[in-house]
Amino acid sequence: MSESQPLSPPTPDDPEDRKIITLARASRARAGTAQGACVRDGDGRTYAATNVALESLTLSAIQLAVAMAVSSSAPGLEAVALVADDDPTAPELALVREVASRPVVVWLVGSDGAVRDRVEA
Repeated sequence: MSESQPLSPPTPDDPEDRKIITLARASRARAGTAQGACVRDGDGRTYAATNVALESLTLSAIQLAVAMAVSSSAPGLEAVALVADDDPTAPELALVREVASRPVVVWLVGSDGAVRDRVEA
């Protein structure tokens, strides 16, 4: 009986996916926040954001990045990257599905910068 090996985390092959991961990491690092996210729209434009935690407003990085894309008339979403210690919530994934014109990959990246997983929304 062979011992099963743990699966290694997925690696993005698409340079555009690597780009949104880099932008999400940079946004998070620059702002010193718990989350950084970046979305790519159907035209290839990117929108990077961090979470916002004010007394009068709380938004996740995904919520803000998607809102930025929507406010810029984005024609759907192609991919999302989230840099955080936690996974995206069900409402965040529902938001991505609502705006996306087709299923998209959400790259999950740890605070250490390593890709942890990918999910489809």
